[in-house]
Amino acid sequence: MEFVFSKGKVARQAHVAVPEGTYEEEHGRETFFGRASHLYRSHPPTAWIRIEGPLRPRALNLNEMKPGDMIDASSSWQLIAGNDEVRLFLSRRARPMAHYLRDADGDLCYFVHRGQGLFETDYGPLTYSKGDYIVIPKGTTHRVVPESDDTFFFIIEGDGEFRIPDRGLMGRHAQFDPGMLEVPEPDPHDEQGEFEVRVKRNQELTSLWFAWHPLDVVGWQGDLCPAKLNILQHRPVYSPSYHMPPSVHCTFANDGFVICSFVPRPLEEDPQVLKVPFYHANIDADEVLFYHAGNYFSRAGIDEGYMTLHPQGVHHGPQPAAIEASKTKTRTDEVAVMVETENPLQLSPEAEAVSIEEYETSWARGMGLLDN
Repeated sequence: MEFVFSKGKVARQAHVAVPEGTYEEEHGRETFFGRASHLYRSHPPTAWIRIEGPLRPRALNLNEMKPGDMIDASSSWQLIAGNDEVRLFLSRRARPMAHYLRDADGDLCYFVHRGQGLFETDYGPLTYSKGDYIVIPKGTTHRVVPESDDTFFFIIEGDGEFRIPDRGLMGRHAQFDPGMLEVPEPDPHDEQGEFEVRVKRNQELTSLWFAWHPLDVVGWQGDLCPAKLNILQHRPVYSPSYHMPPSVHCTFANDGFVICSFVPRPLEEDPQVLKVPFYHANIDADEVLFYHAGNYFSRAGIDEGYMTLHPQGVHHGPQPAAIEASKTKTRTDEVAVMVETENPLQLSPEAEAVSIEEYETSWARGMGLLDN
């Protein structure tokens, strides 16, 4: 039997019947799985009026980034942020790749923000369209063939293998049944000519040239292969009487990070229950949110194609207007991808260039503590 200490003015049940005039903060370890306490503050812990130093919440307008593959078919992605275990990239490829890619740095998860087309792979082709996750295992030769000129991929590269997380008491068919994953059928090519395969290792490229088409597989058997899942096939878990933590939305796990899917869902029905995310500092993880579609009522000034980064140790939570708006809402209307990393992420210079400075103090601005 676990026990807790209770001192002063508190809510007996976390996130329910928060004392009038207070703001609940979750101070916890191991993201939302370790020991935790709830602190009831007189003021929002996010209402700082100035920041000095490297730790600061960031909002990036990725629509303003211009990766090389946007104009050059032989070019590649643009790094957004990374650490030793995970890298985040942006691709806006307008034309079919002029080469084939074999990533020896890790598994790839392409999230399709915009566009449609085809992934040609060793295992066969997979079509892609808006909202798809395309998982490409490490070492798989593949090529992207867009059918539109507005392709926009948010790419997550991990050192480990992408896997479906343990669903615990809910069972292995919760959120999405593994049978929902689409995998390719062989489509062997027998063309002759000169074909370039670029092998990426330690973020450097080596080119291999073949006199025959590299995608010549006539059959495959096993449990390692590319797979596709649309984000709207992720069925959210929710409760009418309790605000669930973000970890309940986990779609894929990897070494040192997870990917979670936020999709439209009913909001809590009990009038005493928080309907917006509770304040927390997430002191054991950096939190990235990529905003795909819908209305992000918990974040003012954030639009489709934006990304936020909240670093370990700095609080985040709903902005003031979101708390008020949540009182009359009955559903969320947002689609977003969260990447939560155990180790801190470092932004690239190109990402720093599209950072929105006002976001760092947006909570104080929303309370009228700073001029807009």
